[in-house]
Amino acid sequence: MQPSERIKEKINIVDFLRSYLEMRPAGRNFKANCPFHQEKTPSFIISPDRQIWHCFGCGLGGDVFKFLMTYENIEFYEALKILAEKAGVELKNLSSQDYRQFGVLYEINEVTKDFYYKQLVKSQNVKSYLSKRGLHEATIEDFEIGYAPNDFDATSTHLLKSGYKIDDILRAGIVFKTEQGKYGDRFRGRVMFPIHNHFGKIVGFTGRVLPEYDNPNMGKYINSPETQIFNKSKVMYGYWKTKQNIRENKTAVLVEGQMDFLMMWQSGIKNAAASSGTALTIEHLKVLKPIAETVVIAYDNDEAGKIATERALDLLGANDFKSAVVDLGSYKDPADAAADKDFLSVAVASAKPAMQYYFSRYLDGSTSDRKSAIRIILRKIARLYSQIDQSDFLRELSHSTGLSENDLRAEMEKVKADDETPRTAAPLAGQLVGASVSAKASRLELVALRVLGLLSVNDALRPLAVSHLGFMPENYRLAHIAMFGENADSQPDAETVLADPAIKQLIDFVSLGSGMVFLTTPANQEEEFKHLLRELELEHLKQKTDDLKNQIRIAESKGNEAMLTDKLREFDVVSRRMQDIRRNKSSEGKNNKFYGKKDQEN
Repeated sequence: MQPSERIKEKINIVDFLRSYLEMRPAGRNFKANCPFHQEKTPSFIISPDRQIWHCFGCGLGGDVFKFLMTYENIEFYEALKILAEKAGVELKNLSSQDYRQFGVLYEINEVTKDFYYKQLVKSQNVKSYLSKRGLHEATIEDFEIGYAPNDFDATSTHLLKSGYKIDDILRAGIVFKTEQGKYGDRFRGRVMFPIHNHFGKIVGFTGRVLPEYDNPNMGKYINSPETQIFNKSKVMYGYWKTKQNIRENKTAVLVEGQMDFLMMWQSGIKNAAASSGTALTIEHLKVLKPIAETVVIAYDNDEAGKIATERALDLLGANDFKSAVVDLGSYKDPADAAADKDFLSVAVASAKPAMQYYFSRYLDGSTSDRKSAIRIILRKIARLYSQIDQSDFLRELSHSTGLSENDLRAEMEKVKADDETPRTAAPLAGQLVGASVSAKASRLELVALRVLGLLSVNDALRPLAVSHLGFMPENYRLAHIAMFGENADSQPDAETVLADPAIKQLIDFVSLGSGMVFLTTPANQEEEFKHLLRELELEHLKQKTDDLKNQIRIAESKGNEAMLTDKLREFDVVSRRMQDIRRNKSSEGKNNKFYGKKDQEN
């Protein structure tokens, strides 16, 4: 009998799902509100006789494995491990293949954690450091924090002596292999934070270098590499401890790092989780969706933290979460703020709703270009999943700016249209790569795709394109070389380019779609093509300004006046060129018969 079947025999699906759902009898079955979509009338049915569940609202259904995988956003092997433990089934004996592939990785991480913890207990220096950082002994024990000795192979030697094979230790991410073929410890001289999956099993580590071993050539924090049991885009630090509190409060507080989380925990905030150095992802939201309605962001108080905060708020709004932002005042991050007793609990309780945060950030009078500031907020509102939220926030924005809701809504529609795929590019993209792919493509890529399409059906346009090829994304520029054989000596030849499957597929898309799409006259094609070339340069320059803004910030932070002056001058040149293009684009406008009414309005 397969391990999964043995497990299902031993686990009653009703008892297991009771820990996730409030259910009530419905004849021989039970019913509950579906955790996978919003509903008021229960349509989620559990059958104890057949040991299955089905939702008649969203159509999902399956057995206990399917429920756990869907609810917790995990793979089958993780569900197998978790349910085997609950059922008392020994996977090592029943399925040697599964054990060799996955189970041994959990074991290696567990043994490594114990080793690190013992090293911490023996090191007064490390304990003193953690105490100065504000960590309590109980917290260290609860979260199994340890220390990786500053030796080349202390950890790997311990694991080998414990009976594990070096190939498995390598797969677990505990060691790395040098060019000379030697194996060394990935973590050395670091405080170790075990990363638990959402059921408390250790799947990886984050290591924070001790101050005495710190140097500019190494990262202050390093994480385990992704393995067969560790995906950093899915796992949140501390969530295994706090998910029940998140479920009870229907609110999650998200921070960036382990120390931020631990200080939140010590401050009495038991519904937090950390993304552990990676940006908030859709996968994280899939984990939170069944148990949280609101997400409170408490990221670092520097410019990078503010940018990450905006990205998180936009992602949350687009996925129908309520969201808010913690004001850290003068503190640099939650860990820093924890030194002020009760500060964090008060700050979290009074977190600003997302749109109030945006209003404060962009409408506080510090932005000289009021129209640009309002448009930024309108873009945020346009991305919200709920039209009810959109209407509420437009009403608030109207009160804050004195502009009518109708005018704001009209401006929002223009902003949306401007941000979306240009009409000139949409038909080709839609017919060639499909809605799901075109939605992922950047505006620059879609314009470049349309440019290639027009070039493929109108040879007379090719001389016009030469001066703008450098503005194309690399793959599209290489596709141009392969299609039309126009390349300089320093560039690859067409045969070399076509060896890349991605470029060959791109060319196939253009070739297949050109006959279906381009039904306009050559004169209109030239008119459209010139417009596209301006769009191509404009999108290229937009990316360049983003790069220059980052370089300007770096120059300012380093006090490098020469670099700052140089980058500001370059930014000014690029900005003026963008203004020239936009003026030309505007003046071409209303008499252009090729473009529709919406294009003229933009």
